[in-house]
Amino acid sequence: MSAISKPAVTPEQTIAGSRRTLEHYLASCTGVQTVQIERMEKLSGGAIQENWLLEVSVPDGDWAGLQRWVLRTDSPSAVNVSMTRAEEYAVLAEVYQAGVKVPQPFWLCRDQEVVGRDFFIMQAVGGTAAGHRLVREDELVPDRASLCRDLGRNLALIHSISPPNRSLEFIPPPEADPAQSSIHQYLEFLDALGGGYPVIEWGLNWLQRHKPKPMGTCLLHRDFRTGNFMIDRGQISGVLDWEFTGWGDWREDIGWFTAKCWRFGSNPRIAGGIGSLDDFMAGYSEILPRTISHEELRYWQLMAHVRWAIIAVQQAERHLSGKQRSLELALTGRMVPELEFEILELTGVTK
Repeated sequence: MSAISKPAVTPEQTIAGSRRTLEHYLASCTGVQTVQIERMEKLSGGAIQENWLLEVSVPDGDWAGLQRWVLRTDSPSAVNVSMTRAEEYAVLAEVYQAGVKVPQPFWLCRDQEVVGRDFFIMQAVGGTAAGHRLVREDELVPDRASLCRDLGRNLALIHSISPPNRSLEFIPPPEADPAQSSIHQYLEFLDALGGGYPVIEWGLNWLQRHKPKPMGTCLLHRDFRTGNFMIDRGQISGVLDWEFTGWGDWREDIGWFTAKCWRFGSNPRIAGGIGSLDDFMAGYSEILPRTISHEELRYWQLMAHVRWAIIAVQQAERHLSGKQRSLELALTGRMVPELEFEILELTGVTK
């Protein structure tokens, strides 16, 4: 008689089913005998990583009371340029020390017996990261100029970290020409995907022909945009999602933040759909006195759209290949034509 196969256990069931072992782990971290997880909820988003809100009751000691923490771990499959959770934890600890407004990182766990994957625990922060709301609802952002300046200051604090850095030795060494390195990498990604993407290839060709001279290398967030920072009562409560961090040209982060694809329809507000570029750069210059020209901004905005178009194709492929069936990944693939149109706009083809 053939054996009866058991139903597959989903990743969500694995995390939620680890409540007891997770309680033991958190008890050891806080130095008490026992803790109790009062609430455990998977947060929305997370095509690349998963975030779980934990409300934990600690009976005594330095952590006594009800604590609100976030457990961050891997999704079932990951984009190949994503950091490990141990690496992301190290980056978060470094930028926290530099004064960047991030959720405070507490503990890193690499014991697979706890939840089945590497994870770390950080402070939960209040507010919203919903880009489509932040760009439209003035009650969430009552002083857009002030918020833009604060965003600029936080990005400059990130950029104030430069190589070499012993805490970040796992990050690949900086390239002599970051723009050229990105162009080469994106071409390799397209080759690996197969098929034809002529508009993306055209954008890469334009980037090659108009490549600027490299500027000083610093730490980049590489996903600093509306939707990746929490805003609470008009103020930044935490910059999120550090898995793409690396060394590079500081203008790359400016181009990504101001790219039209991250303005959520509020296109006149160049600074992430939040406000003006002048206010953003004014805050940035308080920390690092720099300026960016119109042509430099155009170049790195184009680089941003090429990069996002390739990521969108990669995420769609994760769904289509069966590696991770996901409506979110499939819908991301539907963004590619819009991104291709913006590539044509930025290179002057549509004029």
